[in-house]
Amino acid sequence: MNEVPRFVPDAGLLPWALAQPGALPALPLPRWELLLRQARSAGLHGRLAQRLQARGLLEAVPEAPRAHLEAALLLARAQHEEIRREARHLRRALAPLSLPLVLLKGAAYVLAELPAAQGRLFSDTDVLVPLARLAEVEFQLQAHGWRLDPDISAYDQHYYRAWMHELPPMTHQRRFTTVDVHHALLPRTARRHPDTAKLLAAARPTALAGVRVLAPADMVLHAMTHLLRNEEFSHGLRDLSDIDSLLRHFGAEGDFWPALLARARELDLARELHYGLRAARRLLDTPVPEATLRGAAQAAPGPALQPLMDALWARALRCPHPDTRLPLTGAALFLLYLRAHALRMPPGMLLRHAWTKTRLLWRERPAAAGR
Repeated sequence: MNEVPRFVPDAGLLPWALAQPGALPALPLPRWELLLRQARSAGLHGRLAQRLQARGLLEAVPEAPRAHLEAALLLARAQHEEIRREARHLRRALAPLSLPLVLLKGAAYVLAELPAAQGRLFSDTDVLVPLARLAEVEFQLQAHGWRLDPDISAYDQHYYRAWMHELPPMTHQRRFTTVDVHHALLPRTARRHPDTAKLLAAARPTALAGVRVLAPADMVLHAMTHLLRNEEFSHGLRDLSDIDSLLRHFGAEGDFWPALLARARELDLARELHYGLRAARRLLDTPVPEATLRGAAQAAPGPALQPLMDALWARALRCPHPDTRLPLTGAALFLLYLRAHALRMPPGMLLRHAWTKTRLLWRERPAAAGR
């Protein structure tokens, strides 16, 4: 069993625990309390529990923290079973369209039985469909009990349907499960548009007939794109941990790394690959070949911007617990929020959107105050 180092900084406790689960049974109880708070805030308590269980160490954990870890494992198992059931329901709903059900993110990890699924906690199912079939998909889902939020405004409906890469979330009326229907990786208003047809054509089958997931390189690139172009990072460390797990798993195949570089260039996601590999290497010590890092760095920003982006990712992609915050974390999150919206739409459209949302918010405030 590994020994606990004399000093692990509070800010690095959770990444250290995920990387060195063999040392955790010897962790003092006060440190366990902090570790569990951090893991829960990051949505990683299930993954932490699974890594201990996989090594036969869960029973060696002190009783009080072990109870929390066992509860996280039970929750993860229940959610995974729900995802498998939901995949069957979705497959049945879309069967008349002769479309394979292509799952994304956490649901894909579960159905593909990837290490990234182990202990993974999540709340919805993401699917990818062709834009040309989007209306048919929505009709079929509605016919099988999924509905849009009745309180969604007409403006937000327009925002999703005219500009974004997905429909508004749909919730099943009996099971209360949520599905996010995507037709692309990036919004229609973004400057770059990775070809969805290429992603769907390369999708691979799972053990559940009629259900597919993205090819390995595409799965990694989607995870990086979703994380690094997002406007909020409450699950930033969890999503980076997903990427770390995917890279460690797929990277065991020798031809994966050249294929990842080539696919990033083909889909115009080379900058996302550079940032993703660099962050995973720096923050989680993900093993990435030097040749791959050099190849990805061809899409790096200029020498003045790279240190700034490193500083921003170092603050955003860490455990969100207050004990782990670095100085200027609030400023970093705000800058990345602005960056995400700037990448999402042109400046003029962004200003109009911000003005419209502000007016709608102020219009709704008096009504909400009177309830």
